[in-house]
Amino acid sequence: MNVVQTNVDVIVVGGGLAGLVVAAELADAGKRVMLLEGQSKLGGQALWSLGGLFLVNTPEQRRLGITDSVDLALADWLASAEFNGGANDAWARRWAQSYVEAAATDLSPWLRSMGVSFFPLVQWAERGGGPADGPGNSMPRFHVVWGTGPGLLEPFLRRVETRQAENLIDVRVAHRVEELVMDGGRVAGCLLHNTVDERSHAVHADAVVIATGGIGANHELVRRWWPDTLRDAPADMLQGVPDHVDGSGLLTAQQAGAHVTNIDRMWNYPEGIAHHTPVWNAHAVRVLAGPGSLWLDARGRRLPPPLYPGVDTLRALRHLTTTGSPHSWLLCNHRIAAAELRLSGSVHNPDLTNRSIVQLLKRALPRPAEPIQAFIDRGLDIVTADDPHTLVARMNALVGDDLIDEHELRRQVLAYDRQAASGFGNDAQLAAISTARRYLPDRLMRTAGNQQILDPSARPLIAIRMRAFTRKSLGGLQTDLSSRVLQADGTALPGLYAAGEVAGFGGGGVHGHRSLEGTFLGGCLHTGLRAARGIQTDMS
Repeated sequence: MNVVQTNVDVIVVGGGLAGLVVAAELADAGKRVMLLEGQSKLGGQALWSLGGLFLVNTPEQRRLGITDSVDLALADWLASAEFNGGANDAWARRWAQSYVEAAATDLSPWLRSMGVSFFPLVQWAERGGGPADGPGNSMPRFHVVWGTGPGLLEPFLRRVETRQAENLIDVRVAHRVEELVMDGGRVAGCLLHNTVDERSHAVHADAVVIATGGIGANHELVRRWWPDTLRDAPADMLQGVPDHVDGSGLLTAQQAGAHVTNIDRMWNYPEGIAHHTPVWNAHAVRVLAGPGSLWLDARGRRLPPPLYPGVDTLRALRHLTTTGSPHSWLLCNHRIAAAELRLSGSVHNPDLTNRSIVQLLKRALPRPAEPIQAFIDRGLDIVTADDPHTLVARMNALVGDDLIDEHELRRQVLAYDRQAASGFGNDAQLAAISTARRYLPDRLMRTAGNQQILDPSARPLIAIRMRAFTRKSLGGLQTDLSSRVLQADGTALPGLYAAGEVAGFGGGGVHGHRSLEGTFLGGCLHTGLRAARGIQTDMS
């Protein structure tokens, strides 16, 4: 091992969005930064993301007639988080207040000043379905960056490149941190491992920022910390993050004395399908369905209200795991798929990612979007048929078991279709469709109206097998509002900071038990800013 003496002020471990924010902000303030990234390029998980941000009282909202405020957004956040009031949630609750205030004031103007713009139709994600004081967004807040995740990364990558040319940022890709260097109880640097030449060396700095992401690709850790409220983790769980998102940074900081909280809180989705051309192990893609498809359990029974697509992720996952459903089904037809079905991620939304108006207009065509059609043609989890009998046979064949009874499924669908055709009825899902269609973006982009499933003119029928997949860690390193990493006794671990997912997006669990969506990228931005400002204050 070689000990390298440098003039670096700060080491930032992790070149995803949070790490890029910290490095860019500190370099702009004149600090010398070493930015470490374990992969061959910067960007992290944000490269794959849809680029959605939870923002409050924005021009986009106001143009759509949405009246939002800090009070309303915070009320939704707290109802969804269900903080328990204990020590593990003390800082998380403060971070929630801080994030919502930033989402209503600083974040949007700051991003716009760097050239970031937003798709004008604000989306209504995770909208809940219970009482007014229950979990979920009571109004649309999901702002998609024009350019999706790569578009959000652009200004930060540009800023880092500029400061790199000025020798203020030293970027080291293909470097992993093996351990933190301690000096008299203070974090004073890192022991690095170069994954190309397999050499290790130590680098010293006045401060170290951990921004290494969560545990979603480490299935051993996911299963070890799986929430008790969700019964057992599914045996064939898919994976929604690249293989390098393995929790190594969190464990390294914990070994140095950092306090980890709420690690059994996770944001895993039930609507995953296997990628037809996987980039990582068990590569999952999330199905983004509108309200017109029927969501069925493994035996073909409709999920109970209000468990419709996009309503309450945690409750749906809890229902499926506790009832022993190894998978679920989304049942629709060609017409519903054309109007409502989308996939999450930058790659599967090329119109938004490429900022192409021409491609965007193709969403109005009476056929499924090209990424959806690719999964229909090549996917492992989608079956189609021109009649219910054949469809059920193919559904059962796909899973290798006759779990679905054709007559019972047909009975449920016919009952739904009768009410859909009448324009009245008491089916709660039809009421949800009616509510969605009162919001212009939903009417334009996410609903096919009261479309009957078995309508002969809307066939073929489509059934999508969906499985649970790992995504985000909601717990992590406990931090104060300056992103200082705390120890078990509540005092700061000198020299160590954390930002992004590894910090539970703030305080070791800013979301509590649920996300309102758009808060992961938003949390990376917010914690990265707070970390940079905290370090500047501590070093001044």
